[in-house]
Formats: sequence, structure tokens, C-alpha cells
Amino acid sequence: MSASPQHYEFIVIGGGSAGYAAARTAANDFDLKTAVIDGADKLSGLCILRGCMPSKALIESSNRCRDIREAAEFGLISEAAQVDLPAIIQRKRRLIDDFASYRTGQLENGNFDLIRGSASFVDEHSLRVKLKDSDEAITITADTICIATGSHIDIIKLPGLTESGFITSDHILEAETLPDKITVLGGGAIALEMACYLEGIGKKVTVIQRSGQLLRGCDADVAQALEAGMTSRGIKIHTGTGLRKVEIRDGKKIVHYEQAGQNKEVASDEILYALGRAPNTQSLNLEAIGLEMRGRHIATDSSMATSIAHIFTAGDVTGPHEIVHIAIEQGEILAQNAAILLGKSAKNTRQIDYRLKLYGVFSTPEVAWVGLTSDEAVNQEIDFSCASYPFNDHGKSMIMNEMHGFVKLIKNNATDQIIGGVVVGPEAVDLIHEIVVAMHFKSTAAQLAAIPHYHPTLSEIWTYPAEELAEL
Repeated sequence: MSASPQHYEFIVIGGGSAGYAAARTAANDFDLKTAVIDGADKLSGLCILRGCMPSKALIESSNRCRDIREAAEFGLISEAAQVDLPAIIQRKRRLIDDFASYRTGQLENGNFDLIRGSASFVDEHSLRVKLKDSDEAITITADTICIATGSHIDIIKLPGLTESGFITSDHILEAETLPDKITVLGGGAIALEMACYLEGIGKKVTVIQRSGQLLRGCDADVAQALEAGMTSRGIKIHTGTGLRKVEIRDGKKIVHYEQAGQNKEVASDEILYALGRAPNTQSLNLEAIGLEMRGRHIATDSSMATSIAHIFTAGDVTGPHEIVHIAIEQGEILAQNAAILLGKSAKNTRQIDYRLKLYGVFSTPEVAWVGLTSDEAVNQEIDFSCASYPFNDHGKSMIMNEMHGFVKLIKNNATDQIIGGVVVGPEAVDLIHEIVVAMHFKSTAAQLAAIPHYHPTLSEIWTYPAEELAEL
């Protein structure tokens, strides 16, 4: 007789931020016999290897270059910044190797089993794992399972795109040479961060966005302020477009698109494709277990359980907000709920709460928001009020010569509590955390206005909309 398959109480498919959080919580907090299955060439996941961390390393170099270009504004004489792309990439690699080695150590520290391979479902409790660097396949079973397989770049069908060639953010993160003129397809976070990185190191950049504004889903005033700030840096932006085709002509890559009923085109040396990502579910054989889907994402409830009660999901594969800190929270929540399901915890079932959903874009200017947007408040039929204040009338931002954008607060008129906040401007992704804390404690605008703020600081700008709302 053949040996019985290895059995676990909890198996995680995917060792990125969401998967590691789930495995760590299950093994350390609830003493579940746990395994992580990961078949990637390098361990650590998207955020560390090809997302949050490496892109910010490049952006930091770009921002420093931009500061040197603008030195004369501050009475400083500086030679023109010389961009050493290989040195920028080498610095990024040193940082990411350090981050990745730390996460790899966490995955390999023995608190749970790490199985290097690719998993697919045989049935609701069984997984077939094709082992990495081997022709061998094994079957393992589990009482509970977490799917945290992340996402991949989603390539649309655009005539001529493949034939003409393009690069992605993955290429940018390793590019030691780049041409002078680049067209960016997309207007989401990745597209805009890469566009601003490229502009910062001296490239001519054009952004073509299909929807009517940048950052689809944010309020129109936010998108308009961001576009104005990026345009002032020399980035050309075209929104509300319909992509038609791509061709090569006279050695240039030509993107044809329609805008306001007119056919237009943009020529450049290279195309950066940044039109979104799709969940990694294609190799999981989900059809074998009949898991309910929500479009291309796996459908879950607020406990992070799927339509099959003992199978959970976290991160990009489920959404609805594909952001690393939310993915980590999802992983922690579902691990506790798996332990409860197994009778290993007497705690109450945890539910994900997106009231404090937080979003940040490291563009120039930066953008960040928390809670509800104005449009979401309208759609939810909430009686609310908004107040905003511009950076071009704020002392510290004027001193910094960072005057694009504004801050905005939203309060629920029935409770006076702050239900949303947004920043477009300097240090936005850091500044927004003051409102995250306020909302966590369900503060009113009057309570926020009463908190002392040091002068002159960027953060004191929040007192102006808070005072205005407190008087309403």
C-alpha cells in the first residue's frame, strides 16, 4: 500500500505578505500544524520583490534628482544632476536583497513547513504539489486552506502591441538603461508612480489613461489636482481615451487612440504597459471544487471564507482592495477563523472592516486617502459635509515650494464623526495617517481641531478643514 498523504491542519498556498501573515498567525498564535506552498523562483512575494519596496527605492532616487534640478529655487548653485541608472538599480538590489533575505528567513525558520512547488486542487481537502526543480509531484491534505497566490500583469488584446514590443514595471525595476521618450499606458497607481520616476530622472513621459480621470475611483477634485501637479512637471496626460492599435513607424513606437471623437497618436521610443493586474488563479484547478468567483477574483465573505467554509483567501486573489496592509490583515483574520473552525480557539469569529481602508500613491505630488470618498458617501446616501484647504496657502508647504494640491476632510453630519480624508500634495502618504488615527478612535472634526499641532509643520494643515467642519 502507498503511504498516506502528509496531512496538515492549515495549508497556505502562496508565501507573499498575505500568505506569510496567515501562516505565522496560524502556527505561532494558534499552534496549528501549518505548511506554506510557494513555487516562485525567489521567495518573499510581490510587495518585496517587484512592488512596494523596489519601486519606492527607485522613486527616492528620482525625487533626489528632482530636488537637485530645483536647487536654484532655494538659493543654491548646483551642477546638473547626472543620473547613473546602474547605480540606482544596484542600490535598489542591495535594499531588496536585504528585505527578501529577512522574509525568506521567516518562511524557513521552522515554525511551519515550507514546500517549494506549485499547488492545484484535487478535491476540497487535497492538493497536488508539483515540486520545484523536480519532476516529482506529491499530494498533501489539510483541514483548512488559505489561497494567497497574488496577481500578475494583465495584458489586454491591443492590435500591434505584442509585435511592437513593450516593457512593464518589472522591467523598469531592473532597467540599467532607458530611452529618452516613453509612453505609459495606464493611469493607476503603478502607472503614475513609474511615470513620475521616469520624469524625475529626466525622461520625456506621456500618460494615456482610458477612463475619464487619473486614479479611477477617487474623487474628481483629487484626480484634477494630481493631473495639474504632474502636468506642471512636464508630464503629458491624456484621459478619456480608447486605445486603437500600436505600430512601429520610422523607428518609433506609435500608440493610436481615440479621444473626444478624434483619432490621435503619440510617438515614443518605448511603451510602458501598466493597465492593471489579474488574480493568479489559473493553475489552481478551482473548477475541481466549484469555488464561487466574483469576476476573476475568488468570492469571500467578511470572515475571509469562500463559498467552501474551510477554504479562505487573502490578498490580490480576492480583493476588493489590493493593498499590502489590507492583505496582511486579511491573512491574520482568516488564520484565527480557521483555528476557530478547527476548535483550536475560543475567540469570536473576526470580520474584516474596510472602514479604515487606506490608499497611497507615491507620485509627484503624492496622493493618499482613508475611509470614504465624497462619491462613496453620496452613493451610500450619507448626509455629509466636506471641507478642504490648499497647500498653496499653507506656510510650511510654501517654504518647501511644494504647493500643489490640498487636504480634504469628510464628516457624517448625523454623528459629526470624520468618515474620510484625502491629501494631494507633499508627504501625502505620511500625512494621511493622522486621519487614520482620528478615524480609528471615531473622532469628531471638533476633537481633531482641538489637538495641538506644532507650527510650522505640514501636519497643521489638517486644523483648517477640521475647524471649518466643527462649526457646521
